[in-house]
This record gives sequence, structure tokens and C-alpha cells, in this order.
Amino acid sequence: MIPSSFEYHRPASVSEALQLLQQHGEEAKIMSGGHSLLPSLKLRLSEPGHLIDISRISDLNYIREEGGVIAIGACTTHNEIGKSALVQEKIPMISQAALAIGDVQVRNRGTLGGSIAHADPAADWPASILASEAEIVVNGANGARNIAASDFFTGIFMTALEENEIITEIRIPIPPANTHSAYLKFPQPASRFALVGCAVMITRSNGSVERARVAFTGVSPSAFRDNAVEEAITGQAVNADSIKAAADKAAEGVDIMSDHYASQDYRKHLAKVFAKRALTAAAN
Repeated sequence: MIPSSFEYHRPASVSEALQLLQQHGEEAKIMSGGHSLLPSLKLRLSEPGHLIDISRISDLNYIREEGGVIAIGACTTHNEIGKSALVQEKIPMISQAALAIGDVQVRNRGTLGGSIAHADPAADWPASILASEAEIVVNGANGARNIAASDFFTGIFMTALEENEIITEIRIPIPPANTHSAYLKFPQPASRFALVGCAVMITRSNGSVERARVAFTGVSPSAFRDNAVEEAITGQAVNADSIKAAADKAAEGVDIMSDHYASQDYRKHLAKVFAKRALTAAAN
């Protein structure tokens, strides 16, 4: 199908983009990589009068280490993140999530900021963003603010982002040297979205787990931290028995999605399987 007519804008800076957003209000849509928005336009599920393309704002494309965090510009592509030597060294889980997304075309155009703003419940990024305890930096008419990942994803395709705000940066704390991480998923074979994806970050001390962060995507209408799995593995020696016991608690008490790809029972089973696999990968 062909999208409805709209006026196209390509701002050169964040401030110009925010000015356009404020000027056109509800008639405006922000576009970065476009992999979520363009299909919506073609199906006329979204019919903005103004399209604001921020993909070529150079100030939004970077990966750098500063003050104990890895700062990633919102318009940095999945491929750039996945192949970053800095990311691979400091937080392998983030690289794994980036390289698990879609296919090479999607990874070369899609962006981190665009993906988490869209908040697809089966997208790869939300689980890793939650497990790494990242902060999302947004800018709007009232200035900049930081949103903890735990507060950012609020429901199916819903976030804490306000209508007049743009994501500008994602800040991921660099974990201690004794921390290991992994992201694994069961992909839908055509779209490569996650039927279930699990991100794990564990910090070890004296042979046992000092701290654990486990997050899921694809299971529920919104990505979530699984506190039951985290509590079950914390304080335990890392072995097959402790990992299985923790993984068996995956997705307990969670509103599990059901669709033509997977039933609730199957998704819950996959959550346990991939919690076990991700915990094992991080432990090894």
C-alpha cells in the first residue's frame, strides 16, 4: 500500500528536531531507522502530516566510554553496536542482542533509540536494556531527563516517553570485572523477532552469585525483569542444579502472551528453557 501524504523534514540538530516536533504537535512523527514506522505508514495504521527524520543527525550517532558507562547515541545502528570492540569487551550481552536482530539489512538501518521507543513486546533490545540497568536520556521542550530502564517500558508498544520528547542517548553502566552476561532467544523464523528472549547478567564472588539481573522479552506484553529467577540464583554456587532451580521459576505470575506463533504454555516453557541457557552461557 501507499502511505498518506505527509511533509518530510530532515533536521540537522536535536534542537531543530524538537522545534519541529513542538510546532507540529500530534501531526508529527519521529523517524530514525524507519523499520517500524514505514510499514505502519504503508498500512495506514499511522497517518502523520509531518515526518521528522532524525537519522542523519551526527550528534546522535556514537559509542563511547565515559564516567563508568558506555554512552550510545540514539541513532546508532544495531550493526554498529554489535560490531563495536568496546561493547564486545565491556558488555557482551549488548553486542549479542544487537547482532541477533532481524537480518543484515535491518541491522544496518535500524537504530537502538528507534527500537526502544517503539517498544515492540517481541523486540530484542528491551530485555538487554533492562538486565544492564541502563538509563534512557530524553530531550523535550522542558529540557533533558534520564529515565531508568525499569521505568521506561510501561506496556505493549508503550513507554514513559512523552509526546514532545526524543530519545538522545542510552547510558549502560560498565559492570565489574567479575560480571558475565549473555542474551539468547528463540526467534520467529520469518521476522526474527523473539518468541522468547532472555538477557542475563551475573556478578560472582567467591564462587557464588553475588548479584543477578535476568530480563525477558517476547513473553509478556512488556519486557520485564524476572525477580523470582534473580532471587533463586543469588547467593548460590553456579552449577547445573542451581541454574535449573532458578530457571524453573521463570515467568511465574506473569501475564503471558498467546498468539498464532506460540501459546501461553509454550511461551512459559520457552522462558524456562532460555533462562537456563542464558544463565549457563553467562556462567561459562
